[in-house]
Amino acid sequence: MDTKALILIPARYASTRFPGKPIAKIQGKPMIIRVYEGCEEVANNFPGSKVVIVTDDDRIENEVKKWNKEVVRVDDDVPSGSERIYLAYERYFASEGEYDLVINVQGDEPLIKSSLLTEIISFHANSEFDVATVVKKQSIKHVSYLDPNKVKAIYQPSSGKCHFFTRASAPHYRDRSEGDWYLHVGVYSFRPHVLKEFCSNGKSFYEDIECLEQLRLIENGFSIGALMSDVNLLGVDTPEDLKAVEEVFNGK
Repeated sequence: MDTKALILIPARYASTRFPGKPIAKIQGKPMIIRVYEGCEEVANNFPGSKVVIVTDDDRIENEVKKWNKEVVRVDDDVPSGSERIYLAYERYFASEGEYDLVINVQGDEPLIKSSLLTEIISFHANSEFDVATVVKKQSIKHVSYLDPNKVKAIYQPSSGKCHFFTRASAPHYRDRSEGDWYLHVGVYSFRPHVLKEFCSNGKSFYEDIECLEQLRLIENGFSIGALMSDVNLLGVDTPEDLKAVEEVFNGK
């Protein structure tokens, strides 16, 4: 069976640390367009697949249209990008009934590559997992192990399953000074009915504590599988992050 994926990229103008972030320029091109272009080759690998930006703002919508990329509006006040892509899917694409997977790609990941999305689509389509995501192996000596902004996946390599996610330094090696942990890379592939159920459930107990929406899936009995990758992404949260991404594009 040929897999058809709908890749949705949520993009909000409002941001506490970086207002207008999606249309900030990277080498003269808006960041959201960089993200889109990083995804669009997927349609060549999986015919019938589509990439669409989902926004709530006229400025972003107009900028995307200038670059002749596809965009839809979801103006509702929602708590997360996953809720925004669910509303976009339900309102604009569900009636087509042809997408096997709905993929949430963060609008602030300008280094995203179609090769990674191709891998996650193949991984998810050939598994029994309800949701698929990406993890990256790191050493516990890496500074990110202590950083609560770097989310750790409690991931079992033999099965590919994620049992939990946390901001804490985990797993904790009680009797060893060396070991590995798994950094969670925030790309999600949902089966459409799972995305619907996920968004119909209220915030879960551990989701509320850790502020990690993927915990809602686990707490409601959904399985999350992960593709292990060496991907190097650099999410943009601040203007300083944008400068770092510019250096990557400049080959530094």
